[in-house]
Amino acid sequence: MMSIKKEKEEKEEGTGRRHGGRYIYEELRRQILTLQLKYGEPLDEISLATAFGLSRSPVRDAMARLVSEGLVTILPNRTAIVTPFEIEEFPNYITALDLVQRAVTRLAALHRNEEDIRHIEAANEAYMEMVYKGDFSTMTERNKEFHLAIAKAARNGYLATYYDKLLSEGQRMQHLQFDFMTRQDAPSKLGRDHDDLIAAIKAGDAENADKMAHEHTMLFQSRFLSFMQGNLLKDMALNY
Repeated sequence: MMSIKKEKEEKEEGTGRRHGGRYIYEELRRQILTLQLKYGEPLDEISLATAFGLSRSPVRDAMARLVSEGLVTILPNRTAIVTPFEIEEFPNYITALDLVQRAVTRLAALHRNEEDIRHIEAANEAYMEMVYKGDFSTMTERNKEFHLAIAKAARNGYLATYYDKLLSEGQRMQHLQFDFMTRQDAPSKLGRDHDDLIAAIKAGDAENADKMAHEHTMLFQSRFLSFMQGNLLKDMALNY
């Protein structure tokens, strides 16, 4: 029979691995979203385990979670890389985002309650706080939290799960876009389109919520394409 001491040690070791895996996940995710880890950069389990001072098991767990979010890609030869930015896929991404964002926002207008409204407005205030601070790294997180608050009000777990994945995949693009916008525009011009979404949801106006969600997606597309034309295509290698 396993001794109590040994059982305790193994339990603590397992807890350490879980905590280590969460830290590795959060740190790698942060570096990917802020482009410290570049598009297409290889991620070696052994090197990462050495760098973090942990075994390969928590590294593998963290990588699996990043793969599920679309931030890491496993190639046929089992090599892991930071998911490349494929410019030809951008229209498909926008199409998917537009459809899901419209559906989620429409349903939120139909099913929201007062508590949902409070959460949505609080999430928007947290986002706007980062806008005025010019903290575009945190802005991408707060922006995602705002939209997921809307998804929660929609009361559809299937859409919410896919929406979460789309928002995660888009955070690197948003990081680039927000950096560009904070250098080009007054902070007050960023994020004000959220107010139209909130107003439509509060009013229970599903048609207008759908329309505002579509305009929100198109605004993101327009801003990001402007950024790419002026910066990305000039300064960044896109083909991997």
